[in-house]
Amino acid sequence: MRDLAATMTGFARTLRAAGVAADHERTQNLLKALDELDVTRGDDVYWAGRLTLCASPDDLPRYDRCFAAYFGGHRAAPGRTPAKPVTRYLAGGDGESGEGEEPAATATASRAEVLRHRDVARLTEAERAEVHRMLALLRDHRERRRSRRLVAAHRGRLDQRRTIRDALRKGEVARLRYRRHTTRPRRVVLLVDVSGSMTPYAETLLRFAHALVRTEPRVTQVYSVGTRLTPITVELRHRDPGTALAEVSKAIPDWSGGTRLGEELRELLARRSMRGAIVVVASDGWERGDPTLLGEQMARLARQAHRVIWVNPHKGHADYQPLTGGMQAALPYIDDLVAGHSLAAFEDLSGRLSHARRPA
Repeated sequence: MRDLAATMTGFARTLRAAGVAADHERTQNLLKALDELDVTRGDDVYWAGRLTLCASPDDLPRYDRCFAAYFGGHRAAPGRTPAKPVTRYLAGGDGESGEGEEPAATATASRAEVLRHRDVARLTEAERAEVHRMLALLRDHRERRRSRRLVAAHRGRLDQRRTIRDALRKGEVARLRYRRHTTRPRRVVLLVDVSGSMTPYAETLLRFAHALVRTEPRVTQVYSVGTRLTPITVELRHRDPGTALAEVSKAIPDWSGGTRLGEELRELLARRSMRGAIVVVASDGWERGDPTLLGEQMARLARQAHRVIWVNPHKGHADYQPLTGGMQAALPYIDDLVAGHSLAAFEDLSGRLSHARRPA
C-alpha cells in the first residue's frame, strides 16, 4: 500500500505540473477510493483518478495525456479508458487478474515513481524516452511580477481622473474609482552547458528548456554555452520536442567542447540586461577559462537579476561537494544551488520558477 501511495502521489504531482488541480485533498480521496477497488485493473485506477483528481472539463484532456504517459507511455483515446497499456503496467502481465498477481502489481506500480528519482545518465534509451515524455508535460507557469500598467479595480489606488470625470457627469461624487497594477510573468533566462562533461545531461536539459519555452514563450530566453554563446530560443519554439531538438542541434556549433562560462556571461551581459529576470545556469562548473573572470561576471549578474539559480547534475549525488574552480567562483553569487539529474529534480526546478521562494 505504501508503494501504491507513493506512485499515486507522484502521479498527482505530475498532474499539478500539467495544470490540473490535483491538490492534497483530492489525492487523499483517490487513495481512499483505491482502497475499495482492484488496483490491478487499469480501468478502475483510471476512473478513480479521473473522478477524484479532475476539477473541471478542461482538466480531462490533460488527465488523459498524463495518465497514459505516466502509466503506459501511450496516448489515451479521448473519452475512453486506456485499459490495455495501464493494466499491463500495473499488473506486470497481460492484464488478466488472478492469484499471486498482487505482489507483481505492487512492484511494477512503483516503477514510475522510482524512475522519477533515477539519474538520467544511468537510464536505458527506453527509460530516458519515458522521462522525456514526462518533461514535455511540465506546465508550471512562471512567477509573476508587478507591471507598470494600471487597470480599473474595486480597491487599490484612488483613480482621481475617473472619479472626477464621473462626478462631473453625474453632478456629485457618487462613487470612488480605483486602479491597480497588473502582473506579468517574470522573465526567465536559461543557460545550458553543452560541453563534453555535460553530454549525459545536455539533451534532458534542453528538453526541459523546450517545456519552459512552450509554457511561456514571450518571457523565456534560452542560450547554449560552451566555447561560445548561442541563442536557441527560436529553435525551441517548435511544438514537437523532437523537431525542436533537431533544430537546436543544427544551431549549436560547439557541442561537446570546453566551457568558458566567464567569457560568455560577459558577452551576454554586454548584449542584454538581466534586470528583474530569473537566471538559471545549468552547468557542472568545469570552467576552462579564468575562474576569476567567472566570479566577476557572476557578481554583475547577481546585481542585476531577481534571482540566480545554478543547476548542477552532480548536486543530486549524496557525496557531492562544489569543489571545481567554476563552482567555487560562482557560489557566493548563487541564490539556489539545485540538482538537475532526474525528473523529480526538474519538477522541483519548475516549481522554483513558479514561486518566489520554495520551502527548503
